[in-house]
Amino acid sequence: MSIDRPAELAARVATLDTIAAVLPMDRRDELAELLTDQDIETLRHLVNEGMGANTLRALTSDLAYLQAWSLAATGRSLPWPAPEALLLKFVAHHLWDAEKRLTDPEHGMPADVDDKLRIQGFLRTVGPHAPDTVRRRLATWSTLTKWRGHVGAFSSPALKSAIRLAVRATPRPKRRKSAKAVTGDILSKLIGTCRTDNLRDVRDKAILMVAFASGGRRRSEVAGLRKDQLATEAPIYLDGAPPLPSLSIHLGRTKTSGADNDEVVYLTGRPVDALNAWLALARIESGSVFRAIDRWGNVSQRALDPKAINDIVKQRAEMAGLDPNNFSAHGLRSGYLTEAANRGIPLPEAMEQSRHRSVQQASEYYNSATRRSGRAARLMD
Repeated sequence: MSIDRPAELAARVATLDTIAAVLPMDRRDELAELLTDQDIETLRHLVNEGMGANTLRALTSDLAYLQAWSLAATGRSLPWPAPEALLLKFVAHHLWDAEKRLTDPEHGMPADVDDKLRIQGFLRTVGPHAPDTVRRRLATWSTLTKWRGHVGAFSSPALKSAIRLAVRATPRPKRRKSAKAVTGDILSKLIGTCRTDNLRDVRDKAILMVAFASGGRRRSEVAGLRKDQLATEAPIYLDGAPPLPSLSIHLGRTKTSGADNDEVVYLTGRPVDALNAWLALARIESGSVFRAIDRWGNVSQRALDPKAINDIVKQRAEMAGLDPNNFSAHGLRSGYLTEAANRGIPLPEAMEQSRHRSVQQASEYYNSATRRSGRAARLMD
Protein backbone atom coordinates (compact mmCIF):
# COMPACT_ATOMS: atom_id res chain seq x y z
CA MET A 1 0.00 0.00 0.00
CA SER A 2 1.45 3.35 -1.00
CA ILE A 3 0.71 6.64 0.72
CA ASP A 4 0.74 9.72 -1.47
CA ARG A 5 0.53 12.33 1.25
CA PRO A 6 3.67 12.70 3.37
CA ALA A 7 1.63 14.44 6.09
CA GLU A 8 -0.62 11.39 6.39
CA LEU A 9 2.40 9.11 6.76
CA ALA A 10 3.92 11.43 9.35
CA ALA A 11 0.67 11.36 11.29
CA ARG A 12 0.73 7.58 11.37
CA VAL A 13 4.33 7.56 12.59
CA ALA A 14 3.39 10.04 15.30
CA THR A 15 0.44 7.88 16.37
CA LEU A 16 2.67 4.82 16.60
CA ASP A 17 5.16 6.84 18.65
CA THR A 18 2.47 7.65 21.20
CA ILE A 19 2.01 3.94 21.97
CA ALA A 20 5.65 2.91 21.63
CA ALA A 21 6.20 2.88 25.40
CA VAL A 22 3.66 0.09 25.69
CA LEU A 23 4.25 -1.42 22.28
CA PRO A 24 8.00 -1.19 21.49
CA MET A 25 8.62 -1.25 17.74
CA ASP A 26 11.86 -0.74 15.85
CA ARG A 27 10.14 -0.56 12.45
CA ARG A 28 7.61 2.22 13.02
CA ASP A 29 8.26 3.93 9.68
CA GLU A 30 7.67 0.67 7.80
CA LEU A 31 4.58 -0.13 9.82
CA ALA A 32 3.18 3.34 9.24
CA GLU A 33 3.34 2.74 5.52
CA LEU A 34 2.14 -0.85 5.69
CA LEU A 35 -0.78 -0.64 8.13
CA THR A 36 -4.01 1.21 7.41
CA ASP A 37 -5.43 4.07 9.47
CA GLN A 38 -7.98 1.65 10.89
CA ASP A 39 -5.24 -0.80 11.88
CA ILE A 40 -3.32 1.84 13.80
CA GLU A 41 -6.47 3.19 15.42
CA THR A 42 -7.28 -0.33 16.59
CA LEU A 43 -3.83 -0.68 18.16
CA ARG A 44 -4.18 2.65 19.95
CA HIS A 45 -7.62 1.64 21.22
CA LEU A 46 -6.22 -1.61 22.61
CA VAL A 47 -3.42 0.25 24.37
CA ASN A 48 -5.97 2.57 25.95
CA GLU A 49 -8.03 -0.45 27.02
CA GLY A 50 -5.02 -1.79 28.91
CA MET A 51 -4.24 -4.88 26.85
CA GLY A 52 -0.95 -6.50 27.88
CA ALA A 53 2.19 -5.33 26.07
CA ASN A 54 3.20 -8.86 25.05
CA THR A 55 -0.20 -9.54 23.52
CA LEU A 56 -0.06 -6.23 21.67
CA ARG A 57 3.39 -7.01 20.29
CA ALA A 58 2.16 -10.35 19.00
CA LEU A 59 -0.96 -8.81 17.46
CA THR A 60 1.03 -6.07 15.77
CA SER A 61 3.58 -8.52 14.42
CA ASP A 62 0.88 -10.81 13.04
CA LEU A 63 -1.16 -7.93 11.62
CA ALA A 64 1.90 -6.52 9.85
CA TYR A 65 2.68 -9.92 8.35
CA LEU A 66 -0.91 -10.46 7.21
CA GLN A 67 -1.03 -7.05 5.56
CA ALA A 68 2.31 -7.63 3.84
CA TRP A 69 1.22 -11.06 2.63
CA SER A 70 -2.12 -9.75 1.31
CA LEU A 71 -0.38 -6.98 -0.60
CA ALA A 72 2.16 -9.41 -2.04
CA ALA A 73 -0.39 -12.12 -2.90
CA THR A 74 -3.36 -10.04 -4.08
CA GLY A 75 -2.07 -6.50 -4.57
CA ARG A 76 -4.58 -5.21 -2.01
CA SER A 77 -4.77 -4.66 1.73
CA LEU A 78 -6.61 -7.20 3.87
CA PRO A 79 -10.37 -7.05 3.32
CA TRP A 80 -12.61 -6.99 6.40
CA PRO A 81 -14.14 -9.49 6.63
CA ALA A 82 -11.92 -11.75 4.53
CA PRO A 83 -13.67 -14.16 2.15
CA GLU A 84 -13.19 -17.86 2.75
CA ALA A 85 -11.19 -18.17 -0.47
CA LEU A 86 -8.54 -15.76 0.86
CA LEU A 87 -8.23 -17.74 4.09
CA LEU A 88 -7.75 -20.93 2.09
CA LYS A 89 -5.15 -19.18 -0.05
CA PHE A 90 -3.28 -18.18 3.13
CA VAL A 91 -3.20 -21.80 4.28
CA ALA A 92 -2.06 -23.02 0.85
CA HIS A 93 0.75 -20.45 0.77
CA HIS A 94 2.08 -21.39 4.20
CA LEU A 95 1.39 -25.09 4.80
CA TRP A 96 2.71 -27.12 1.92
CA ASP A 97 4.71 -30.28 1.17
CA ALA A 98 8.42 -29.58 0.60
CA GLU A 99 8.85 -32.83 -1.36
CA LYS A 100 5.97 -32.04 -3.70
CA ARG A 101 7.50 -28.60 -4.28
CA LEU A 102 10.52 -30.32 -5.87
CA THR A 103 8.37 -31.70 -8.70
CA ASP A 104 5.73 -28.96 -8.76
CA PRO A 105 7.22 -25.42 -8.53
CA GLU A 106 3.69 -23.95 -8.36
CA HIS A 107 2.94 -25.81 -5.13
CA GLY A 108 2.97 -23.68 -1.98
CA MET A 109 3.79 -19.99 -1.84
CA PRO A 110 4.45 -18.50 -5.31
CA ALA A 111 8.01 -17.37 -5.90
CA ASP A 112 7.06 -13.72 -6.46
CA VAL A 113 5.13 -13.58 -3.17
CA ASP A 114 8.03 -15.25 -1.36
CA ASP A 115 10.49 -12.75 -2.86
CA LYS A 116 8.42 -9.72 -1.82
CA LEU A 117 8.04 -10.92 1.76
CA ARG A 118 11.71 -11.86 1.98
CA ILE A 119 12.87 -8.45 0.71
CA GLN A 120 10.69 -6.76 3.36
CA GLY A 121 12.17 -8.95 6.07
CA PHE A 122 8.98 -10.90 6.79
CA LEU A 123 10.45 -14.22 5.65
CA ARG A 124 13.81 -15.42 6.91
CA THR A 125 13.67 -19.21 6.72
CA VAL A 126 13.07 -21.48 3.75
CA GLY A 127 10.20 -23.95 3.61
CA PRO A 128 6.63 -24.19 4.88
CA HIS A 129 5.63 -22.42 8.08
CA ALA A 130 5.11 -24.15 11.40
CA PRO A 131 1.42 -25.12 11.82
CA ASP A 132 1.29 -23.34 15.19
CA THR A 133 2.44 -20.11 13.53
CA VAL A 134 -0.24 -20.39 10.85
CA ARG A 135 -2.93 -21.14 13.44
CA ARG A 136 -1.82 -18.18 15.58
CA ARG A 137 -1.94 -15.76 12.66
CA LEU A 138 -5.36 -17.01 11.65
CA ALA A 139 -6.49 -16.56 15.25
CA THR A 140 -5.17 -12.99 15.21
CA TRP A 141 -6.95 -12.38 11.91
CA SER A 142 -10.17 -13.75 13.41
CA THR A 143 -9.83 -11.63 16.56
CA LEU A 144 -9.23 -8.43 14.60
CA THR A 145 -12.22 -9.26 12.39
CA LYS A 146 -14.47 -9.51 15.45
CA TRP A 147 -13.11 -6.24 16.87
CA ARG A 148 -14.17 -4.57 13.64
CA GLY A 149 -17.70 -5.86 14.12
CA HIS A 150 -17.59 -8.49 11.37
CA VAL A 151 -18.20 -12.22 11.26
CA GLY A 152 -15.49 -14.12 9.44
CA ALA A 153 -15.26 -17.59 7.90
CA PHE A 154 -12.60 -18.78 10.33
CA SER A 155 -14.75 -21.60 11.68
CA SER A 156 -15.81 -22.88 8.27
CA PRO A 157 -15.49 -26.65 7.70
CA ALA A 158 -13.47 -26.03 4.55
CA LEU A 159 -10.81 -24.03 6.40
CA LYS A 160 -10.59 -26.51 9.28
CA SER A 161 -10.29 -29.38 6.80
CA ALA A 162 -7.61 -27.56 4.80
CA ILE A 163 -5.48 -26.98 7.89
CA ARG A 164 -5.93 -30.54 9.13
CA LEU A 165 -5.01 -32.08 5.78
CA ALA A 166 -2.07 -29.73 5.27
CA VAL A 167 -0.62 -30.51 8.72
CA ARG A 168 -1.06 -34.23 8.13
CA ALA A 169 0.71 -33.98 4.77
CA THR A 170 3.65 -31.98 6.11
CA PRO A 171 4.64 -33.45 9.50
CA ARG A 172 7.23 -31.43 11.38
CA PRO A 173 9.22 -32.65 14.36
CA LYS A 174 8.58 -30.63 17.52
CA ARG A 175 11.53 -28.37 18.23
CA ARG A 176 12.47 -26.82 21.51
CA LYS A 177 12.64 -23.04 21.70
CA SER A 178 16.27 -23.47 22.74
CA ALA A 179 18.19 -26.41 21.30
CA LYS A 180 20.15 -26.76 24.54
CA ALA A 181 19.30 -25.83 28.11
CA VAL A 182 21.45 -23.26 29.90
CA THR A 183 22.28 -25.42 32.91
CA GLY A 184 24.55 -24.37 35.75
CA ASP A 185 27.80 -25.24 33.97
CA ILE A 186 26.75 -23.38 30.81
CA LEU A 187 25.58 -20.40 32.84
CA SER A 188 28.98 -20.20 34.53
CA LYS A 189 30.64 -20.02 31.12
CA LEU A 190 28.30 -17.23 29.98
CA ILE A 191 28.85 -15.26 33.19
CA GLY A 192 32.58 -15.83 32.81
CA THR A 193 32.55 -13.60 29.72
CA CYS A 194 31.36 -10.66 31.88
CA ARG A 195 34.86 -10.03 33.26
CA THR A 196 35.07 -6.27 33.53
CA ASP A 197 33.35 -3.58 35.56
CA ASN A 198 32.01 -1.76 32.50
CA LEU A 199 28.28 -1.15 32.12
CA ARG A 200 27.63 -3.80 29.51
CA ASP A 201 29.38 -6.61 31.39
CA VAL A 202 27.77 -5.68 34.71
CA ARG A 203 24.33 -5.46 33.10
CA ASP A 204 24.60 -8.72 31.18
CA LYS A 205 25.88 -10.56 34.25
CA ALA A 206 22.88 -9.31 36.23
CA ILE A 207 20.47 -10.28 33.43
CA LEU A 208 21.83 -13.82 33.18
CA MET A 209 21.91 -14.42 36.92
CA VAL A 210 18.53 -12.85 37.67
CA ALA A 211 16.77 -14.58 34.75
CA PHE A 212 18.13 -17.98 35.76
CA ALA A 213 17.95 -17.78 39.55
CA SER A 214 14.41 -16.34 39.60
CA GLY A 215 13.15 -19.58 38.11
CA GLY A 216 14.07 -19.10 34.48
CA ARG A 217 12.06 -15.99 33.77
CA ARG A 218 10.71 -15.40 30.31
CA ARG A 219 12.60 -12.82 28.26
CA SER A 220 9.58 -10.50 28.27
CA GLU A 221 9.50 -10.61 32.07
CA VAL A 222 13.22 -9.85 32.33
CA ALA A 223 13.09 -7.02 29.78
CA GLY A 224 9.99 -5.51 31.39
CA LEU A 225 11.25 -5.70 34.98
CA ARG A 226 10.85 -2.42 36.88
CA LYS A 227 12.45 -1.13 40.05
CA ASP A 228 9.14 -0.99 41.92
CA GLN A 229 8.75 -4.75 41.43
CA LEU A 230 11.78 -5.37 43.68
CA ALA A 231 11.48 -5.57 47.45
CA THR A 232 14.34 -6.17 49.88
CA GLU A 233 13.78 -9.15 52.15
CA ALA A 234 15.41 -10.19 55.42
CA PRO A 235 18.85 -11.82 54.94
CA ILE A 236 19.06 -15.61 54.83
CA TYR A 237 21.19 -17.09 57.62
CA LEU A 238 22.96 -20.41 57.11
CA ASP A 239 25.05 -22.25 59.68
CA GLY A 240 28.64 -21.07 59.73
CA ALA A 241 28.26 -18.69 56.80
CA PRO A 242 27.76 -14.94 56.39
CA PRO A 243 24.11 -13.88 55.86
CA LEU A 244 22.94 -13.91 52.24
CA PRO A 245 21.12 -10.90 50.76
CA SER A 246 17.57 -11.62 49.66
CA LEU A 247 14.90 -9.84 47.63
CA SER A 248 11.53 -10.63 46.15
CA ILE A 249 10.36 -9.93 42.62
CA HIS A 250 6.68 -9.17 42.22
CA LEU A 251 5.92 -10.33 38.71
CA GLY A 252 2.29 -9.18 38.69
CA ARG A 253 0.39 -10.56 35.74
CA THR A 254 2.32 -13.19 33.78
CA LYS A 255 1.68 -15.37 30.75
CA THR A 256 0.17 -18.11 32.91
CA SER A 257 -1.41 -16.14 35.76
CA GLY A 258 -4.68 -14.28 36.01
CA ALA A 259 -5.01 -10.53 35.78
CA ASP A 260 -5.46 -10.16 39.55
CA ASN A 261 -2.67 -12.50 40.62
CA ASP A 262 0.63 -11.15 41.92
CA GLU A 263 3.23 -13.80 41.20
CA VAL A 264 6.25 -13.54 43.52
CA VAL A 265 9.66 -15.19 43.17
CA TYR A 266 12.78 -14.78 45.28
CA LEU A 267 16.47 -14.14 44.74
CA THR A 268 19.17 -14.98 47.26
CA GLY A 269 22.92 -14.46 47.37
CA ARG A 270 25.04 -13.78 44.27
CA PRO A 271 22.16 -12.86 41.92
CA VAL A 272 21.10 -10.16 44.39
CA ASP A 273 24.66 -8.82 44.51
CA ALA A 274 24.85 -8.80 40.71
CA LEU A 275 21.55 -6.96 40.39
CA ASN A 276 22.48 -4.38 43.02
CA ALA A 277 25.83 -3.81 41.33
CA TRP A 278 24.05 -2.99 38.04
CA LEU A 279 21.51 -0.70 39.67
CA ALA A 280 24.26 1.21 41.47
CA LEU A 281 26.58 1.49 38.47
CA ALA A 282 23.77 2.59 36.12
CA ARG A 283 22.29 4.86 38.83
CA ILE A 284 18.84 3.39 38.40
CA GLU A 285 16.51 4.44 41.19
CA SER A 286 13.18 4.01 39.43
CA GLY A 287 11.65 2.80 36.18
CA SER A 288 13.00 0.01 34.02
CA VAL A 289 15.72 -2.15 35.54
CA PHE A 290 17.44 -3.45 32.40
CA ARG A 291 18.10 -0.83 29.74
CA ALA A 292 19.96 -0.34 26.48
CA ILE A 293 23.48 1.09 26.46
CA ASP A 294 24.65 3.11 23.46
CA ARG A 295 28.13 3.09 21.93
CA TRP A 296 29.19 6.00 24.11
CA GLY A 297 28.22 4.23 27.32
CA ASN A 298 25.00 6.14 27.95
CA VAL A 299 22.21 4.21 29.65
CA SER A 300 18.79 4.63 28.02
CA GLN A 301 15.68 5.56 29.98
CA ARG A 302 13.66 2.90 28.20
CA ALA A 303 13.51 -0.83 28.86
CA LEU A 304 15.35 -3.34 26.72
CA ASP A 305 13.34 -5.00 24.00
CA PRO A 306 12.66 -8.67 24.85
CA LYS A 307 14.59 -9.68 21.73
CA ALA A 308 17.68 -8.08 23.27
CA ILE A 309 17.63 -10.68 26.06
CA ASN A 310 17.83 -13.39 23.42
CA ASP A 311 20.66 -11.56 21.65
CA ILE A 312 22.61 -11.24 24.90
CA VAL A 313 22.38 -14.98 25.58
CA LYS A 314 23.59 -15.79 22.06
CA GLN A 315 26.37 -13.18 22.16
CA ARG A 316 27.66 -14.44 25.52
CA ALA A 317 27.50 -18.04 24.29
CA GLU A 318 29.64 -17.14 21.29
CA MET A 319 32.10 -15.25 23.50
CA ALA A 320 32.33 -18.37 25.70
CA GLY A 321 33.30 -20.48 22.70
CA LEU A 322 29.89 -22.15 22.38
CA ASP A 323 27.68 -22.42 19.32
CA PRO A 324 25.18 -19.53 19.67
CA ASN A 325 22.68 -21.42 17.49
CA ASN A 326 22.24 -23.91 20.32
CA PHE A 327 21.13 -21.35 22.90
CA SER A 328 18.41 -18.78 23.37
CA ALA A 329 16.77 -16.89 26.21
CA HIS A 330 14.33 -19.77 26.68
CA GLY A 331 17.33 -21.95 27.48
CA LEU A 332 17.56 -20.12 30.81
CA ARG A 333 14.03 -21.27 31.62
CA SER A 334 14.50 -24.88 30.59
CA GLY A 335 17.98 -24.81 32.14
CA TYR A 336 16.67 -23.79 35.53
CA LEU A 337 14.37 -26.81 35.75
CA THR A 338 17.00 -29.14 34.31
CA GLU A 339 19.54 -27.93 36.87
CA ALA A 340 16.99 -28.31 39.65
CA ALA A 341 16.43 -31.92 38.58
CA ASN A 342 20.18 -32.55 38.43
CA ARG A 343 20.51 -31.32 42.01
CA GLY A 344 17.64 -33.42 43.28
CA ILE A 345 15.29 -30.52 44.06
CA PRO A 346 11.68 -31.77 44.18
CA LEU A 347 9.60 -30.77 41.18
CA PRO A 348 6.90 -28.92 43.19
CA GLU A 349 9.56 -26.80 44.89
CA ALA A 350 11.19 -25.90 41.57
CA MET A 351 7.80 -25.07 40.06
CA GLU A 352 7.11 -22.64 42.91
CA GLN A 353 10.07 -20.60 41.66
CA SER A 354 9.62 -21.14 37.91
CA ARG A 355 5.85 -20.53 38.21
CA HIS A 356 5.07 -23.29 35.70
CA ARG A 357 1.39 -24.17 35.80
CA SER A 358 1.67 -27.42 33.87
CA VAL A 359 3.26 -30.31 35.73
CA GLN A 360 3.46 -32.18 32.43
CA GLN A 361 5.48 -29.41 30.80
CA ALA A 362 7.80 -28.90 33.76
CA SER A 363 8.32 -32.63 34.27
CA GLU A 364 9.67 -32.98 30.72
CA TYR A 365 12.90 -31.33 31.87
CA TYR A 366 13.03 -33.57 34.93
CA ASN A 367 12.47 -36.67 32.83
CA SER A 368 15.31 -35.71 30.48
CA ALA A 369 17.65 -35.12 33.41
CA THR A 370 16.81 -38.27 35.38
CA ARG A 371 16.20 -40.92 32.74
CA ARG A 372 19.90 -41.20 31.89
CA SER A 373 20.80 -42.12 35.48
CA GLY A 374 17.56 -43.86 36.43
CA ARG A 375 17.19 -47.57 37.14
CA ALA A 376 15.38 -48.20 33.86
CA ALA A 377 18.50 -47.11 31.95
CA ARG A 378 20.82 -49.20 34.15
CA LEU A 379 19.40 -52.70 33.79
CA MET A 380 22.79 -53.97 32.61
CA ASP A 381 25.14 -51.80 34.67
